[in-house]
Amino acid sequence: MSQQSAVEQFGYKQELKRGLTFWDLLIYGLIFMVPIAPFGIYGDVVTTSKGMVALAYLIGMVGMIFTALSYARMSEAFPIAGSVYAYAGKGINQYVGFVAGWAILLDYILIPSLLYVVSAQALSGMVPAIPSWIWLILFILINTIINYFGIEFTAKANKIILVFELIVLAIFISVGIVAIAHHVNGAVFSFKPLYDPNYFSMHVVMSAVSIAVLSFLGFDAISTLSEETKGGAKTVGRATIYSLLIVGVLFMVQTWIAALIFPDFTSFKDVGNAFYEVAAIAGGGWLGSLTAIATAISWGIADALVAQAAISRILYSMARDRKLPKVLGKIHPKYQTPYVSTIFVAIISLIVSIGFVSQIGALSSVVNFGALTAFLFLHISVYVHYVVKNKSKDFWNHLILPLIGFIVIGYVWISLSPQAKILGVIWLAIGIVIAIVLAVQKKDSSIEI
Repeated sequence: MSQQSAVEQFGYKQELKRGLTFWDLLIYGLIFMVPIAPFGIYGDVVTTSKGMVALAYLIGMVGMIFTALSYARMSEAFPIAGSVYAYAGKGINQYVGFVAGWAILLDYILIPSLLYVVSAQALSGMVPAIPSWIWLILFILINTIINYFGIEFTAKANKIILVFELIVLAIFISVGIVAIAHHVNGAVFSFKPLYDPNYFSMHVVMSAVSIAVLSFLGFDAISTLSEETKGGAKTVGRATIYSLLIVGVLFMVQTWIAALIFPDFTSFKDVGNAFYEVAAIAGGGWLGSLTAIATAISWGIADALVAQAAISRILYSMARDRKLPKVLGKIHPKYQTPYVSTIFVAIISLIVSIGFVSQIGALSSVVNFGALTAFLFLHISVYVHYVVKNKSKDFWNHLILPLIGFIVIGYVWISLSPQAKILGVIWLAIGIVIAIVLAVQKKDSSIEI
């Protein structure tokens, strides 16, 4: 079966351009997760984990791997755009799919704004003369133009930025290892960043994991490009798993080194800039500035670039099913991109970013709620689609692994802050009410606009 007919068997027309390879998807996932993501939230993770920052990222990676496996199974069964919205909708039923899509929207719609705010504040701290809102507009404008002209153009831009990030990371790791070898700041090698019996408890570690998972969010966005991928149904799943494993190892290495260089996690001058403080101790002020600039570029352009591309595909998919205004499903006749959704996301990002320019904590907590809730729906979808509906006897892949993933993600979900749960439940309740109204008014839950 051709990839085009694979889409058409679900009642859709192949409108998006298929031009992405496995390597494009792998790079897309790496860019979205950002190989240097811990730079921006290191202070919060290391203090919450009582120094066991590498353990927090290890547990986060393990939990995400089980979720990635569920994404792989569902992307093989349903090679269409829409991510968990499509998987829960096709795997369970359309109303559950709507609620799952509503949950992931909370993640995807807000995460570009979070990325813009973090980057704008970082640059405003370095160049106080330029207000944050100017940086916000600049980042949003650049990303919207790139995404407007096509996913292939986005993929090319991703490769350039990824190389830059990896170079900066390689410099930090190299300088950091030399600093540890020379006992800079009293640094000595130890396993405390992975396990410290003086502070270890599951509550402490899982509280840190609930923050650290923000660094992993993005591997799931690869599935939104299913209709723009060539190479077969398994390509999306393979790229998802490999990208997650790669960044997971990188996260552990860089945070382990940072924790060894600055073992006293209680004495940072500014928790928000903790990593840059560590980098400056290891290599001097130039390394501190380099890591700060790299964070701004990677979060504000690279990560936000693919985040905007992902959410525009979710909106396109839901609009195509008439569960959102159909104008959001419009495809550009020349560039074959969901250009209306792309512009819409840019407008929303600008409004939210300006409104929450000084509330990074609130934004990040709600983003995590949306993602983790959607992941729970995903694991259930694998079981229902394969075991319940299709009577699969492959209990290892279709029952055991999704169940483990559900338990791990559920544990992290429970460890979220009360504020995140309150705001997230309100958002989820609104989605459930809308789904009920749609179910009562019309059997296919479509919105005619």
